[in-house]
Amino acid sequence: MTHNAIGWFDIYVNDMDRAVTFYQAVFNKQLEDMGDPTDSSVIMKSFPTDMASYGAGGALVKRAGASPGIGGTVIYFGVEDCAIEESRVAEAGGKVISPKMSIGQFGWVSLCMDTEGNMIGLSST
Repeated sequence: MTHNAIGWFDIYVNDMDRAVTFYQAVFNKQLEDMGDPTDSSVIMKSFPTDMASYGAGGALVKRAGASPGIGGTVIYFGVEDCAIEESRVAEAGGKVISPKMSIGQFGWVSLCMDTEGNMIGLSST
């Protein structure tokens, strides 16, 4: 069986309500409640996922001992036109770090910071 390089991602947050509000506003989609099967104290909200489609699913996670921050991994969200989601970032409480820019034959990307201090990417073709 062939798999994508990424099977799942967690984006750590300090304030789940604030983070949910940000991501729902930017992507114009509802996040879904999700429990951690190994630790009931962990709060998780998953991004809508169609497991038959290309890409990986993931969730916002509030867990003791884990915190958000920049300088590490950047998750790029595939979108139709990154300028659309980028235009919602500041109003949702985040910050656009690098506006929509060409990455040649691979399309376009924007780099943004969420309300928790995580760097995220938006990617479109």
